[in-house]
Amino acid sequence: MPRSSAPPPDPSSVRLAGPWTHRDVSANGIRLHVAELGSGPLVLLLHGFGEFWWVWHRQLRDLADAGYRAVAVDLRGYGDSDKPPRGYDGWTLAGDVAGLVRALGERRAHLVG
Repeated sequence: MPRSSAPPPDPSSVRLAGPWTHRDVSANGIRLHVAELGSGPLVLLLHGFGEFWWVWHRQLRDLADAGYRAVAVDLRGYGDSDKPPRGYDGWTLAGDVAGLVRALGERRAHLVG
């Protein structure tokens, strides 16, 4: 079967409408796209390989309703976040997540992945 020569979809197409707010956050030297809903203790939702923030859209609502500040991130290289040529290792991912927590104005967060 021939491969498609169509260009990949525009990353901004992942900014799907809903009750959440989309914004860009600078962390660990890159720009990360997040979808955020609610207030209270921070819950940071981290998607798996080949996914993006949308896998958490139902949990954003549920966590916000339960009194949490729920933030689903497009990790480095995914969705509408920066896609630098390197930095796709566990050490850098940990730096991205720690930097994101700080950039969101928090000292700690509940992590869900």
